Order: sequence, then structure tokens, then C-alpha cells
Amino acid sequence: MRSGGGGLSPNKAEVPPLVTVIMPARNEAAFIERSLTSAVAQDYPLSRMEVLVCDGMSDDGTRHVVEELGRRSPIIRLVDNPGRTAPCAFNVGTKAAHGSLIIIMGAHTTYPPDYVRLCVETSRRTGADLVGGTAVTLTRGEGFAGRLVQALTTHRFGVGNAEFRLGAREGPADTVPYGCYRREVFDRLGWFDERLTRNQDYEFSRRILAAGGKIWCNPAIQTRYYSQATLSGLFRQAFATGKWNPWMWFVAPYSFAPRHVVPGLFVLSLLVVLGSSFIVHRSWIGLAAIMVPYVVLALVAAFQQGRRYGFGLALPQPALFIAYHVSYGLGTLWGAVRLLVGATPVQRRKGRG
Repeated sequence: MRSGGGGLSPNKAEVPPLVTVIMPARNEAAFIERSLTSAVAQDYPLSRMEVLVCDGMSDDGTRHVVEELGRRSPIIRLVDNPGRTAPCAFNVGTKAAHGSLIIIMGAHTTYPPDYVRLCVETSRRTGADLVGGTAVTLTRGEGFAGRLVQALTTHRFGVGNAEFRLGAREGPADTVPYGCYRREVFDRLGWFDERLTRNQDYEFSRRILAAGGKIWCNPAIQTRYYSQATLSGLFRQAFATGKWNPWMWFVAPYSFAPRHVVPGLFVLSLLVVLGSSFIVHRSWIGLAAIMVPYVVLALVAAFQQGRRYGFGLALPQPALFIAYHVSYGLGTLWGAVRLLVGATPVQRRKGRG
């Protein structure tokens, strides 16, 4: 593995800041070697890096893979995460970190050699509390379903205004993927909320903004994220993410964003119209008012993604957009119902770690 290089400024005597990379993992034996290899193949001086793999007590061989890679690259260190969840891993890693900058990396993501260096340079240049870039969505394998997932999740109609998924201009942002945090931000704002086993990074981003901090997106910083391999996996992920949104809003009202509630309102509108059809004459007009614009937009998006990825993918996409949004929306409604009856994990656990 590489020994690192790459300067950060014309001042050769300047010592680059120490960077801690935190990679949460649990049963990631099939993916983590690829991610870790890219994490240590950086053009940033490896003498100024440490990589902490915060493992949630894996039982699939992940720990063996990490230990073997650690023997080849001593900057890799295995850290136990008895809490097993992502926010617990972030907190365990941050508390064990020696770096003044902390970069979160995912075990399903690979990183180009300039990733750490560009994060450090952007942090220095902007003074932002959190910096990051964009995520290029790749497929797992070459299957037709995986390509459909890629097409569904790389269009504005599919994912709303999540700019980091779509390509973004440099400037302030509301969140970034796999971000680089200044260590002192945790001293000011506390740890990741361990009640949120999903959306914890987004909540922390909104906490930064609510406290008057700054988040900065530099599109030159790119990650390569491997999406779900199957449509069923994508729809389950969408349902789970939607379910956690109302729980996140309950824990942190400042984390609310209109784009996250749109699928829930879409599904709720459909349910109201369909339910009223038994008692309201011509309720089909309301259904048409919702679905006609939706179908038109879905057809346009499918055509555009067909031009981008191949028209063989375009035909099923309008129906799959509906299934994707309905899965997310149903998750949001189910999460809201469980919140109302007090049956959520966030109402039973203590707050920040």
C-alpha cells in the first residue's frame, strides 16, 4: 500500500493536520477491503492519517479482513463498537480520534486518491464546520435490476433536491455525504444522537446549521457509492428511511426539510381520494388531478434517464418511480402513526451519546 505524498500548500515546512478517518462496519466482509484499500491509497501523507474501523461486533469475517489489512498498513486500527449502530460507531470513533479533522467513510463506498487532500484543503479554505462533495452512484454488478436502481436514484424526480446525488455547484449546503468535520464542532454541539440508527448524519448537519455553523459542498470531492443491487432492496431501504424521518423530526425539529415529507403527502393524498370514492361523487377527478401531472413527470424523467443509461431501462421506470415514492411515503406515514402511539425506539432511548 502507498506511503502517501502530496503537499497541501506552497509552504513546504507547514505540517499537514492530522486526519482521523472513521469507518463504521458490521458484517461487511464482502465490501470493506475495497473501501479500506481506497481509504489508505491517498495522496495525503499517510503519516498524518489514522483509519479507525469501528466494528459492531461482526461475525462474518469482517474483523479478520480488517486485522489483516492493518498488518499491511499500520494506520488501520480496529475499534470495538458494542452499541453496533452507525451513530454509536461515529461516537466511539470520534472519542478515540487523535485528528483535528474527522472524516466519515462508508464501507460500501470507494474514494479517489485525492479525497482526503481535497477535504482538508476545502476545510482550510472555507473555515466550514463540515465539508464534503458529491456521491457518484454505481451499480453492484452488471444486472438489469441494479441499473434500474441507478437510474431511479440519479434523477431529480426520483430523489428531489438532494444535490449531492445529482451533481452540485460549489457553495453552502444543507448536508454532504461522508463529510469532513472539524473536531471542535463536537465539543460545541455534542455527539451524534444514538437514538437515530438512520438519518443521524443528516440530523447532525441540521444541528450545525441551527447553531449558526457552515456546511460547504465542493463537487471536486467525489465518492463512489454502490447502490442497492435489487429493486426490492431499494424499496425496503426507501420504506425504512421514510419511517425514520418523523422520528428524526420528533428528536430534532430543526432537521425538518420539505423534500422529505413530499412522498408522505403524495401517498396520503392518494389514500384520501381513494377512500372518499365510496362517498364522494366523481372523486376520480381528484385522483386524476394528482396522477396525471405525476405520470407526465415520470414519463419525462424515464425518457431522460433512458437517454443517459439506455432506452431499455426507460419502459418500466414510470411504474418503478411510483413504487419507489409510495414505498418512501408509506414508510413516512407508518413512522408517524407509530410516533403518535408512542411505539418508536426514539421515545424509549436516551438522547445523544
